[in-house]
Amino acid sequence: MSQPEQLQLRLEFQENPVVDEVSAITAIVRPILAGILYSLKGQVVKEAGGYDHAKLLMLPRLRRPGDGDIGICFEYAVHEAIRQRNPLISERIHDALIQCNIVGHVTASILFGAEKSGAVNLIQTASELLTDDSVLLYGTKGRPVKLKGHIWMVSAAFRRPAFRDWLPQSISGLWKADLFTGNPDADKWIGTTLKINRTQLEGARGLRLGIIPANEGESDAIVKDESKNLVICPLPYDRSFMQAFYQAWEVVVQFLAADAQLPKEAALPRPPSRQVARYLEDRRDFSVKDVIDALDPLAQPHLLRTQEDGAAVIETRKVSTETTTALLAPMPKTG
Repeated sequence: MSQPEQLQLRLEFQENPVVDEVSAITAIVRPILAGILYSLKGQVVKEAGGYDHAKLLMLPRLRRPGDGDIGICFEYAVHEAIRQRNPLISERIHDALIQCNIVGHVTASILFGAEKSGAVNLIQTASELLTDDSVLLYGTKGRPVKLKGHIWMVSAAFRRPAFRDWLPQSISGLWKADLFTGNPDADKWIGTTLKINRTQLEGARGLRLGIIPANEGESDAIVKDESKNLVICPLPYDRSFMQAFYQAWEVVVQFLAADAQLPKEAALPRPPSRQVARYLEDRRDFSVKDVIDALDPLAQPHLLRTQEDGAAVIETRKVSTETTTALLAPMPKTG
């Protein structure tokens, strides 16, 4: 009798409380810094040594504050949180994907970072996550399209309106996506739009998921908006992702307004926020990318304990697709 095949299991156990306030703010400060850096015009950043070498102390001089800045940083923060299973939103994104008929073990995100210059910056390259068989679900009748074969046309359509007519009618509005979220193990993806101002949320052909902040005092249930053909996923505020995001945004904006130095106490009166601002001030002479990397160990280390075990595979059968997501550390390196 042949020996049963061995299957390697990777188990994640949560070791520590979700996050303390300083760690939560630090985790989200990192993608906010990345969002501000990559939203700068390439010609301007080139004079400061390029995206890889622009120093943190130069960011206040290079940046021209705009109304859309917080929205761009919101996209970066949510993208990183999805990729790393940030415990503040991981279950909500997982549940939202299930409502979009996507069930898998590993949730992933591909980001289109819309720069002020009008370019599109793929921070997480599609080639790392997509296969030739990766399909895009768009919530209407018809055959799902192969995402890898269309993603570069979607990128071109964002920059040049003339290319929008080249997209299939079923996904003609996909260029409005901010993220592509999905499960690589299921090989299924959806176009995702994010709006920090929930009144600006719009549907479009090809978009399936809308991520917005939850309104204080209102239900944050994940629901289907039939008029927009979107599954709406509000992100909770109190002691959750949106509160940490706004606190991190406050730290970065006040730090830059203080010329990359510790702001006055009236600008940042709360001790956790001032501590994170000190982390930034201590590193102002380093490149923004190096600072983002340096803050990584300070963003809630040791959240999980990983255990790998072998398991014998006795029989293969169709089982329930219901899964539980694993939690990983908060924010990855962007370099």
